[in-house]
Amino acid sequence: MHMIKLSGFITVFVAAAFTAGCSPAAESHASGASGAGAGADAPAAASSSQTKESKPMASESVGDVLPAPKVDLPKAESDGNTKQAVFAGGCFWCTEAVFEQLEGVTEVTSGYCGGEADTANYKAVCTGQTGHAEAIRITYDPSKITFGQLLRVHFATHDPTTLNRQGADRGTQYRSAIFYANDEEKHVAEAYIKQLDEAKEFSSPIVTTLEPLNAFYPAEDYHQDYVKRNPWQPYVRGVAMPKVDKVQKKFPDQLKKP
Repeated sequence: MHMIKLSGFITVFVAAAFTAGCSPAAESHASGASGAGAGADAPAAASSSQTKESKPMASESVGDVLPAPKVDLPKAESDGNTKQAVFAGGCFWCTEAVFEQLEGVTEVTSGYCGGEADTANYKAVCTGQTGHAEAIRITYDPSKITFGQLLRVHFATHDPTTLNRQGADRGTQYRSAIFYANDEEKHVAEAYIKQLDEAKEFSSPIVTTLEPLNAFYPAEDYHQDYVKRNPWQPYVRGVAMPKVDKVQKKFPDQLKKP
């Protein structure tokens, strides 16, 4: 429903935009163009090694839909309390948009995880030298969706088999990771990765890292709700929207009701 039909000058325009990638400068420009300006915290232009490009993932799930986790945390009583999960799987624009659709998810925040506070900013993280990953913090109602169900969607919508890479986006900041808050989350994630590997659900072994959640640093304001605010941005159309569409097609029972 969201795919672009490329023809004539549109093909040339989109191809040129994809070639240019989605550098920090392009991101702040896109935010401004959408009416949600980047503001003073917008980073300066990046080198070509920092760009995001819209090329497909190298590995897709072999099966039509990934199986549900055999090991999961039980659904909680409906008491109004929420929990949080922190995942990394490439560009946080994409992962944020994926999880915002799910029933039981109340908020998704794009940010940085795995490094120190003083380098938790987009310009620094883009160097790939800070130890951070572009990550999302998912706030969810555990009486409506479980940690394992979130993991299932996560593994279905990014490539967990490429080390420090998602498609053409390369660097440790694009690594596949689960940042666990406690031993229970770690156990469920370990068990699910083992389940998927043993079933050969992917054509290559999973390289997703399990890392303790020491701190999560929210990203700059112009990164939040980026896909919603910039639906015509080329990287969004070429990379984020296919992931959003996949969730709508493969997990219809987990979508928020209109």
